[in-house]
Amino acid sequence: MQFTRSRAILCLILLVIAVQVLTRVTGTQFYLTQLTMAAYYALVVIGLTVLMGYAGQISLGHAGFFAIGGYLSAALTTHNLVPYAHSPLVHFLGRIGVLVQGRDIYGEQLLTVTPWAACVLAVVAAAVIALLLGIPVLKLKGHYLAMATLGFGIIIYRIALATDYFGEADGISDVPGFTLLPGIGPVGPLVVNGDFGNRVQNYYIAWGLLIVGMVLLLNLIDSRVGRALRSIHGSEEAAEAAGVDTARCKLQVFVLSAVYAALAGVLLTHYNGGLGPSEASVMKSVRYVALVAVGGMANLWGALVMGVSLTFLSLRGVFGSYDDAVFGAILILVMLFAPDGILGVRPGTLLARLKR
Repeated sequence: MQFTRSRAILCLILLVIAVQVLTRVTGTQFYLTQLTMAAYYALVVIGLTVLMGYAGQISLGHAGFFAIGGYLSAALTTHNLVPYAHSPLVHFLGRIGVLVQGRDIYGEQLLTVTPWAACVLAVVAAAVIALLLGIPVLKLKGHYLAMATLGFGIIIYRIALATDYFGEADGISDVPGFTLLPGIGPVGPLVVNGDFGNRVQNYYIAWGLLIVGMVLLLNLIDSRVGRALRSIHGSEEAAEAAGVDTARCKLQVFVLSAVYAALAGVLLTHYNGGLGPSEASVMKSVRYVALVAVGGMANLWGALVMGVSLTFLSLRGVFGSYDDAVFGAILILVMLFAPDGILGVRPGTLLARLKR
């Protein structure tokens, strides 16, 4: 089992490298932009797969956690704190080294939170919100849980759309790059941004993070916690009778999936240089659920493959103005004819379902 998993991860790494080399040889490096974005979106999808496919808890509000990460990081790294420089809080932040000084496009002094500090604060905020939300909400089951998480997503969307601090309908732009590591000797810094010169670097950063996230989740589902999650999915009552703390397990995986979504939101926002309220929309949450379903509810590899593939096609504009309709149709068709995901479909089973 361990050898097979290690071999699969190695194949994924080699495939990532091969794709980058192929785009360079063929002069199609512009594809790396969408592949980088697809990797960040896939991070949300695999986190949601563990929640839905293994813990059996549906969430229609994960775009909200993505937006929490992206919006908080964007706001903290763009809003000028110079007018509040003498306040105790800003003075304290300056003393602990989480503020950075600079100049805006007009030459005026600029004082903002560093991207690293903003990232940590955004991810922690998403985790805390998920914890506070999950305690009451995860007591619900079935469509009641779906409606509750949908309500949460709508709240986040309306806050982003109506709050001046978050840019209202225009969103937040001019988000600075995120320097992950400073330059060391001849090796330049690792920076998450949208500069063409850093396109290859950003591609490997995004896919490296996705692979690390994938390894962590694969280890989780093969652990004792993963077996507990599968037992909850099978029968919550039976799991409790076997001694599984179902409430605690469900809450932990809910928070974990929210952290994955928030981290993806932070990094994609710095990569794109901004974000808008559409990232928190209900349709975004439905899209994540559709990607989990089409890949297979309990199939991390399927969710990764289909999540990246369909997101890449969507970002390339293949579906045109019917983009949301396509994902809605995919969700319906998968639920009807391939509930275990497209990769798990067998021709005989599919024909049997079509004849019903």
